[in-house]
Amino acid sequence: MSSPSRRDVLRSASGAVAATTCGAGCGHHADSSSSRPAGAGETPSSGVVSDGATPAGHAPRGPVRLPGLPPRIVHGPRGGTAVALTFHGQGDAGLARSLLSEAERAGARVTVLAVGTWLDEHPEMARRVLDGGHELGNHTMRHRAVCALPADQAYAEIAECAERLRRLTGAIGSWFRPSQARTATDLVTRLAARAGYPHVLSYDVDSLDFQDPGPAAVRDTVLGQVRAGSVVSLHFGHPGTLTALPPLLDGLRGRSLRAVTTTELMHSDGVAATAGPGRRTETG
Repeated sequence: MSSPSRRDVLRSASGAVAATTCGAGCGHHADSSSSRPAGAGETPSSGVVSDGATPAGHAPRGPVRLPGLPPRIVHGPRGGTAVALTFHGQGDAGLARSLLSEAERAGARVTVLAVGTWLDEHPEMARRVLDGGHELGNHTMRHRAVCALPADQAYAEIAECAERLRRLTGAIGSWFRPSQARTATDLVTRLAARAGYPHVLSYDVDSLDFQDPGPAAVRDTVLGQVRAGSVVSLHFGHPGTLTALPPLLDGLRGRSLRAVTTTELMHSDGVAATAGPGRRTETG
């Protein structure tokens, strides 16, 4: 299949929303919802969109299938000027709203990967993310160590969060990122595909903000590693991350880099790299 034109890609990606947050500060709460979880043999309504299938002016809110890209993605094309700031979605909702507002003031769009229990506690945040022009994705239901779980439990973690997203937004979210793992195992990659996610998102820049090292350290860690095509791991729920965001965005602009959604990044010219299987390196 031929690659889509950049114009078609940007048209379909414009307005898409996503983000992620979790880390050492994230709680591992039991699900208190009374809704019936998707069973191991069930696949939630995915809303997977083939590349080019989205009419102009209607941004995809579910996963976009990216022909030619691998099932595990670490970074985007290196030849452009775009980077993706991805936030693990959990923690204080007030901090999350402030962070989104800061990004919007700077003209940046981010990807939020939400934990299902966080969406249960703050269902309004799903619309807040999307209405701000960002992307929303899936970071499992309870933020368990998904790559270490048996297949049925791992699938439930993915599918239950997907169902929360579908009920709140009409789609299962743009991306899936495993919880408590930097990259997905082969099994979790297959289970994510069964739940409707053609690609599993990793990252090549770890801000380490979940360790609360202070705003200057977060900024310096990211700017010391980031380059065109990078996918950066950041977290909601940490005041230092909120404080670090404006100078971080200033630093990106100083290098002629722009923060876009992950979908827009992946639609740039070039091919993203694959992630190695299964190595758990952080708690996000």
